[in-house]
Amino acid sequence: MYRKHQRPRTFSDGQEKPLPGEAPGLAAFPKEVVFMSFDGLVTRAVVHELQDALTGGRVTKIYQPGEYELLFHIRSQGETHRLILSAHPAYPRFHLTRERTDNPKEPPMFCMLLRKHLEGGIIHRVEQVEMDRIVHVDIRTRNELGDEVIRRLVVEIMGRHSNVILIDPEAETVFDAVRRVTPSVSQYRQVVPGARYRRPPEQKKRHPLFIDRQTFFKVLDFNRGRMDKQLVERFAGLGPLVAREIVHRAGIGSRDRLWEAFSGVMSDIQNHRYHPNQVVQEGKTLFSVVELTHLDGKRTSFPSVSGCLEAVFAGKAERDRVRQQAQDLIRKLKNEIAKNEKKIEVLKREAQEAEEANTYRIWGELLTAYMHEVKSGDEAVTVINYYEPDAPPVTIPLEPHLSPSENAQRFFKKYNKLKAAQKWSEEQIAKARSDIQYLESVLASLENASPSEVAQIREELEEEGWLRPSPAAPRKKKKEPPKPAVYRSSEGIPILVGKNNKQNDYLTHRLASATDTWLHTKEIPGSHTVIRSNRFGETTLREAAILAAYFSKARRSSQVPVDYTLVKHVRKPAGARPGFVIYDHQKTLYVTPDEDVVRRLEERRDSE
Repeated sequence: MYRKHQRPRTFSDGQEKPLPGEAPGLAAFPKEVVFMSFDGLVTRAVVHELQDALTGGRVTKIYQPGEYELLFHIRSQGETHRLILSAHPAYPRFHLTRERTDNPKEPPMFCMLLRKHLEGGIIHRVEQVEMDRIVHVDIRTRNELGDEVIRRLVVEIMGRHSNVILIDPEAETVFDAVRRVTPSVSQYRQVVPGARYRRPPEQKKRHPLFIDRQTFFKVLDFNRGRMDKQLVERFAGLGPLVAREIVHRAGIGSRDRLWEAFSGVMSDIQNHRYHPNQVVQEGKTLFSVVELTHLDGKRTSFPSVSGCLEAVFAGKAERDRVRQQAQDLIRKLKNEIAKNEKKIEVLKREAQEAEEANTYRIWGELLTAYMHEVKSGDEAVTVINYYEPDAPPVTIPLEPHLSPSENAQRFFKKYNKLKAAQKWSEEQIAKARSDIQYLESVLASLENASPSEVAQIREELEEEGWLRPSPAAPRKKKKEPPKPAVYRSSEGIPILVGKNNKQNDYLTHRLASATDTWLHTKEIPGSHTVIRSNRFGETTLREAAILAAYFSKARRSSQVPVDYTLVKHVRKPAGARPGFVIYDHQKTLYVTPDEDVVRRLEERRDSE
């Protein structure tokens, strides 16, 4: 199965060549672009889905995994649903989710308030406010006196002004919000405990589901042009994306064709005939519950709007949270990489200067051989250089105040000094390169890290001497072993993935068996991946390779080379840094990382 008697391949998670068009060390956290298509139509579709799934369900648990994100566990219709409500400034949304999140050990104050008022309550109603991106989730619960009351969660999807607010709908007062709005932020309305709840300013647009043909023609100015822009300006709930789709369907024609395209889309929305789909176009992800026929790009359809939204936003908010938590680490790593790159340039210049060392050795030896021809006080001597094939004459400069023997000794001392400097420079260059490789491997790990794994990476950097231990965070007496992520292939075979160097070491050298198969991107920093079986098919091998490529610096590349071999052929040199291994008997296959495949394998995840 494997090639034998090969030269061992050395690998450190940083030994890599930059990907095309990419600056070394700066690929961690590449820019992710999601075109905000969460309009009133998407809101209506999600609300309809939640009404069917959650009405009558009981709130069993509430978590707040991020500063602006809430996760509700709701037991309804014989199963537990997970509802995410997010006021994230870049990724605001609400939908059902299957994504796993790391929850803080100490819940934030707003989370504790929600638990006090809502846990154990029954979902009474989920409704959209007209066609706005505002949703009311009414929960029937009991107050401190045991009386039955209604508490309302108001979800406002408004870009960076998004919010999730808990109010008393009867008194119309605010209990609290995930994002408080004080008078210094807004004079129009305040969202603070005890304040009266006021809706965001109304835009005074027409309801698109209750518009007739005559009124439609009346509110539009067909002489002005830019019909897509006018649709957005005149009708509530329509975003630019759907407006362009309507104009595209109408084509270049009469006003009647525009009305037919508009009424056709609105008829589907009114009768809850949704077409959740996303299109990836030029690095942007666009989505809607209206089929986007006017866009070119990679198109994916979904059976549910929550499935579509989860595919669009999966991991993005968590990666953003990791960026926030790891800003100091990223800055430190990039600074250290830059310092080492500058150090290598200086050392290379010094090494070039040291190449003159052999010249001084030859001069010393020639001077010793021809010492009988040199007189004290000579400033130079010309002798035959028998070290060269043609034996040409060479003129050796001398210090006239030194004897011939002392001049020869002076050249030997210069030679020894330069040779020592050259050796030292080469050693320091190798060390600096090793440091860069290691630091870039940590940067790559940060891209794939969860918030809890950031703490592991920070601990690793402290142990390796790159960070000072934090006095505010005392060490646990007994450390828990790292926990690599566990996936299952389509054939039911467990595939384990290390998400940082500590997990990589534990997985490869302690958890995996000798006959398991080990995979890693070739000369690109990334995760150690292990197939926990000695019998599997090509499907499992390819899926494991996709996981290895996806959890690497080459995540957004195509045809990524992935080496694979048996674990028994993978070794860690004595004294090597975390994540560094050498291996042989490897084969290589090429795969393109596919997020859809990773998500499908993630659904089969279990724990060992």
